Order: sequence, then C-alpha cells, then structure tokens
Amino acid sequence: MKNLLLAGSLLTLAAFSLPKLPVPTKRTAATDPNTTAEVPQDHKLVIYQLMTRLFGNKVALNKPYGTIGENGCGKFNDVTDKALDEIKKLGVSHVWYTGVIEHATMTDYTAAGIPADDADVVKGRAGSPYAIRDYYDVDPDLAVVVKNRMPEYEALIKRTHDHGLKVLMDFIPNHVARSYKSDAKPQGVVDLGAQDDKTRAFAPNNNFYYLPGKSFVVPTGYNPLGPLKGPREDGKYTETPAKATGNDVFSEAPSINDWFETTKLNYGVDYQNGRKNYFETVPDTWKKMRDILVYWAGKNVDGFRCDVAEMVPVEFWAYVIPEVKKVRPDIVFIAEAYNPKEYKTYLDKGKFDYLYDKVGLYDGLRKLMRQESGTEEITRVWKEESNGFSSRMLRFLENHDEQRIASKDFATDPRRAIPAMAVTATLASGPVMLYMGQELGEPARGSEGFSGEDGRTTIFDYWGVPEHQKWLNQGKFDGAKLSPEQKSLRDFYARLLTMASTSEAIRKGRFYELQDANNLGKEFNQRHLYAYLRFTDKQKLLVVVNFSADKTYKPVISLPAEAIAAVGLSTKKFYTYTNLLADEEPRNALNLTLAPLSAYIFEIKPR
Repeated sequence: MKNLLLAGSLLTLAAFSLPKLPVPTKRTAATDPNTTAEVPQDHKLVIYQLMTRLFGNKVALNKPYGTIGENGCGKFNDVTDKALDEIKKLGVSHVWYTGVIEHATMTDYTAAGIPADDADVVKGRAGSPYAIRDYYDVDPDLAVVVKNRMPEYEALIKRTHDHGLKVLMDFIPNHVARSYKSDAKPQGVVDLGAQDDKTRAFAPNNNFYYLPGKSFVVPTGYNPLGPLKGPREDGKYTETPAKATGNDVFSEAPSINDWFETTKLNYGVDYQNGRKNYFETVPDTWKKMRDILVYWAGKNVDGFRCDVAEMVPVEFWAYVIPEVKKVRPDIVFIAEAYNPKEYKTYLDKGKFDYLYDKVGLYDGLRKLMRQESGTEEITRVWKEESNGFSSRMLRFLENHDEQRIASKDFATDPRRAIPAMAVTATLASGPVMLYMGQELGEPARGSEGFSGEDGRTTIFDYWGVPEHQKWLNQGKFDGAKLSPEQKSLRDFYARLLTMASTSEAIRKGRFYELQDANNLGKEFNQRHLYAYLRFTDKQKLLVVVNFSADKTYKPVISLPAEAIAAVGLSTKKFYTYTNLLADEEPRNALNLTLAPLSAYIFEIKPR
C-alpha cells in the first residue's frame, strides 16, 4: 500500500514535468488486486428493449382494465423509419421487440379464426406475453390488419435491418399458456402435447407433466378484471388431467401467486422422482423447440432473449444452440439468468453468448442509487462474480421485469441513473441494455389493472406510457413535448451509449480500478465515488462517477505505478483530459469538481 500511495502522490496527472516514478511492484494482472487477467472480448451490443404493444400507442386515456379499443395498442407498423432513426441515434445496435409471439389474451379474435381464451387463466386484459398460445404465430394485437400479422412483423424485421439495426425477440422455452394450440404451425409439425400419454405423470417423450385423475382448479379468489367481468369468467377452467404449472408447481390447485396461467414443458427431467433425467435419446420437446427456433431464425431475426433459461436443463441448450447456429452461425442467444453459481455452466456447457447480470451489477447499483450501500458492490462484481467472463454479461438498469428508476419504489429521481448507467455501460466490454422510456425518466405511475401500483410499466394491460408518449408525439418521434430536463437526460444517454458503442477502450480495453489508489484522498469518499481506467494501446479512458445525491467532491485523481505501467503512460509527457460526455474544452489536470449524481469519462491524450 505504501508503494501505491507513493506512486499516487507522484502522479496526479497535472500539467507539469513529473519526477521519475518508482519501479512498479512486480505484479501481473493475475496478482494485482485492482485488475484481472481477463482479456476483454468485444461484445458491446447496445440493446434497446421495446415493448411492442406499448411503444407506438398514442392513446392517453389509461383507464384501469381498459380494453384495446379504450386504451389503444401499439402496432408493428408504429415502429416507423423515423422511430428507428431516433433509436439508432442513441448508439443502439440491436432492438429487442418484446411480446411478439402470440399469447393468451382476453381480447376476442374469433372473427380472425383465433379461438377465444378463458379469463380465468389469463393475467391482465391484454395477457402476459410470456403465456405463449402459439409458438408459430405473432400477437394479433400488434397488427393493423390481423390476417396480415406475420407479413407486418416480417416487414418490421426488414425495416429494422434497413436502418443498420439487428432484431432480437423473445423465446419462452419453459412454459406455455394453458390454452396452447398452434393454428399456424407449418405443415407436418405435430403440436405440443398432441401425442402425449396423459395417463402418465411423466414420460421422457411427453411434452407436458400431468397429474392423472385430477382436474385443474382455478386459484381461489382470482378476479381477472377486478370490478369487471372477463370473457367466460366463472371461476372454472376445464383441464383434465391437470398439467403442472410453469413455475414447477406439481399440483392441480396452484396458488394465486403461482404462474397458474401457464403449464410447464417437459424436457426429459422427472421432477417428482429426484429430478432424474432421460437424455440418452433426444427428448421430443427438445426437437420441437429446435424446430421453433429454426423457424424464427428463418425469418431473419438476429437473436433470442431466452426467458428463465435456468428453468430448462442446460443440456437442452448445449444441444439446441449449436443446432440453430448451423442454420444461422451469427445468431445470438441471451439467457435470463439469476444464479451466479451456474453462470459458467450456462456459458460453457450451455453455449449461451450472453447472460443477464441482474443479481450482480444490477442489484449492487440499485443499492447505490438508493443510498443503501457503497461502491464495494461494484468491486465485488468484477473481482469475484463475473471475473473471467465479464464480456459476456448483459448489463442494464431497467427492463420489463424491474421497477422504473424514477418510480417511488426505486430511486424517485431519474438522475440517479447517471453515475450508475455510466458504470453499467463502461465497466466491461459486454452488452448493455436500455428499456424504452428509461432515457426519459418514465416513473410508471398508476394502477393499470392486473398490474397494480408497483413501479413497473405493465406487461399485462393495454396502456399508454406517458413520458414515452411525449417523445412519441403522436408518431412524430421528435421529442417536442419533452421538458428541458428530459431532453438533457436523453442527451446523456445518447452521448454515453454512442461513446460506449464506438470507443475502442470500452469495446475491448482492459480494466483497472483506482479505489485503492485514492481511498485516503481527503476529497475521495470511497462510498460515493468510483474511478477506473479502460484502455488499449490506442485509447486511454478514465471513468469517474459520483453516486451522492447531494454532495459535491473535489478530488485529485491519483494513479498507482502499476496502473501507469499497465496503461502505457509516461511521466515524461504532458497530457490532456477530454470529457467525452460533455462539450468541454480539454483540461490539463485532473483536479476535479464532481457534482452530485455525475459521471465523467476522460480521454487521456499526450499534449
């Protein structure tokens, strides 16, 4: 530590001739506690998650439990050329169209040949986009002309590609709607469950799990539409024998808190007998899901976000991902994952390209944004949890499952995202994701219907997203109705994500943390401030953020000798430091004034 402090005192990176530094301690990247031996890989996808049902909706009524006619619904066609232009200006490379595949709903499409659903097993007027009713079809809500729903989606894929953007969509492998039946399956495809032996609770080639001799029971007290009456709502749903519920509940009477609207798919694991697996021959469900993925890959989508991927055996992914990549070698697979102990397994054995980093960096930054912890949360993630594969962890601060930053349930002030998003986008060279409305400070106010006042934007109800609609501006996508504060926030996101997507140091540079070198500095409060370097031979960046909501700090950033040697700086040269997140003149020293909730990314160049 004494050597580190000495080095730091000798190099404050000020604009004057510096004495020769002490010889750096003989450390390698593997032994230096401020960095890792990981060689970063360039995986800097910038993903814009777009809830298709909500994105283009111009209706602002927002009536709780409102119908599609009352509250409106966005369409594939609402994602216009102008919208895609504006999304791309955020630095985005991929658009994740969420909620595309046909799912159970209370909206009646029998006139279009789509059977009606029973409200007793549907969550929300619009229905959950994760209760799939037909893997081979798209949601009729999203079409201007229902019979043309697939051509309209195909046109959106082409339109997105024409703007130099790639397309991601959901793949939901673990469960389907209780009403699952494919009407759009290609000729020759045998439907899920069509050949199951329903007299057996488990059979290796059954597609579902059964409870022989028992009938499904709708959870007591389920009230699908609150004060209103849902279609066919009577507290009953005919399913004999009952099937196991999607969240691994093997009971004919799941609780109201279970995923009771879904049924669990059987991948050859006998859950009720010690989870014994039967993988000697490829289970039928594996083959059917492979065919579904190949079908969508044939529509020229560029990747899949795989819902609750850890609830499906890793052996299935090890089989199916290479199978799909035989058809589309460049297609990407992203796992929604929550178990750090299994990360390496799903990356190495399971062949996933990327995993969610929710329980690591997201949860740590959430605590920081709520002033519940210090920056040691970030250190733990890079040093322990994702060490060795940080380039393959997808980082985010919002998605459809999580609370909005600006909500009263999370951080209230959307500016609290500024330091956290800077870290999210630049800590490593892996993907980063933005959820529609996040860049505008959408607070998710209101009780939409099935979704109560919970800080989240509904995925179950027809709804307009108010702050997003100000940017949408009746389809002009010009942000004319945004406040100056919202325009400033969106500008920050655009600068940050564009920089992250174009900077060599962020895309593939090494990492060096500067907390130890600065923790004794009078103005460096390690609980609130976080600093690190990202660098290649060609580009050197210094990232400094202040998580405090009310405290301004004025530190002078010091570098240890090991960092100087690693980065390739010279004590015999003068340097300038240009903040890439603002229109500022280059500075000649790093005597900083860090305002509350601020982020700075300095490019270090010889003068």
